[in-house]
Amino acid sequence: MQDSRDNPGVIAPPPLLAVAVIVIGLLFDWLLPAYMLTLVLSIVSRVVIGVVLIGAGLALIILANREFRSAGTHAEPWKASVALVTDGIFGWLRNPMYVGGTFFLVGLAILLASDWMLVMTVVFVVALHFGVVRREERYLEQKFGGAYRQYRDRVARYGWPGSY
Repeated sequence: MQDSRDNPGVIAPPPLLAVAVIVIGLLFDWLLPAYMLTLVLSIVSRVVIGVVLIGAGLALIILANREFRSAGTHAEPWKASVALVTDGIFGWLRNPMYVGGTFFLVGLAILLASDWMLVMTVVFVVALHFGVVRREERYLEQKFGGAYRQYRDRVARYGWPGSY
């Protein structure tokens, strides 16, 4: 039987947070349309940018999922980790699924010209950072100790310099 305390204690499953961004964003677009993205970007620009970001986001999510599965551990942050994954895409950034999910949401917002979805994505990023990522980091440090600290010090949290 799995110890129910052997998990990071995230505030909510990240896919649920992403769905909330989409639903709330589209609802606000319907109730309080802003039309900023339609004024700033042409339909062709929105399609190209949106498709590229969605594709990049899905690629990061798929690559990360494959690494988790090949390591024999859970991708879901509300479940226990049985291995520290540091290879593949995780050698470049520590949170490829969250970066990918954010790319996906931004791409979808641009593609659909959903101003409020873009705004809600900012809320998503803050909630994800404090309610999921920081909790996962504490959990992984407790569970894997020095191995995680070495990994954390070597690989950027979100892939850009200074995001350690």
